[in-house]
Amino acid sequence: MDILHRIEDVRTQVRQWRGERLRIGLVPTMGNLHQGHLQLVKAAQDEADRGIVSIFVNPTQFGVGEDYETYPRTLDEDCAKLRTLGVDVVFAPSVAAMYPDGPELRTRVSVPELANTLCGAWREGHFDGVATVVSKLFNIVGPDVAAFGKKDYQQLRVIERMVRDLNFPVRILPVETLREESGLAMSSRNGYLTVEEKGRAAVLYQTLCEARERLLRGEPFAEVEVWGRDRLNASGFRTDYFSVRRAEDLKEPTTKDTELVVLAAAWLGKARLIDNVELSLNLDG
Repeated sequence: MDILHRIEDVRTQVRQWRGERLRIGLVPTMGNLHQGHLQLVKAAQDEADRGIVSIFVNPTQFGVGEDYETYPRTLDEDCAKLRTLGVDVVFAPSVAAMYPDGPELRTRVSVPELANTLCGAWREGHFDGVATVVSKLFNIVGPDVAAFGKKDYQQLRVIERMVRDLNFPVRILPVETLREESGLAMSSRNGYLTVEEKGRAAVLYQTLCEARERLLRGEPFAEVEVWGRDRLNASGFRTDYFSVRRAEDLKEPTTKDTELVVLAAAWLGKARLIDNVELSLNLDG
């Protein structure tokens, strides 16, 4: 496995693979890898001949007062995990390599219709930073397929729309959320939880699952949203949102919509947790 830090070296390797007519898979990450990330890597490997995992804590997707400086950086441990999976290349650029003129870019990629709601309403500019860095990675690597987890559901939809609108020749591979035994979605930020908080954090997924059952029984969307927020807050969370949306575009659903997603973001101690569940309504039932 090669660990590359320079954009030019990645492009040289990709050109060699292209000359051999090999398909390339990419998994963009910020490192501090857990089993959920490794599941993304395996999914991409199933769809490609060669695989690149990027590890880059991207400053443009962190807001003022967020955890950019303290976000865990564990490159050596991450590479050891990826080596066991047979990853071909780890691309671990510096901030200077990705943003030679500094992270205050004059050019940004924005998907406002999808990016300014839900998490985007609470983290101004976050998804512009995500879309910008992912578009840069796509331009550097030129992958055939790129894997993204469904846990970050809004991010997945933002990237899918960006790819469609800007005609990137890459297929986005959505990967199901990997969970701990309690149901808590695996996340690098789970490391911010205390032992007591980690036990309580499972209430987030439990609440989402019960919300799905309430919707399947025909309860009104707004009532389920209020119930979900109240339950999380009563359980010690500080809830940013608990929302029922249309799965395709994250717009507020009408009574005619059948493909839905329930999304939540809530603080528990120092950790901001996000999660979601999908569901299909049977309007003929």
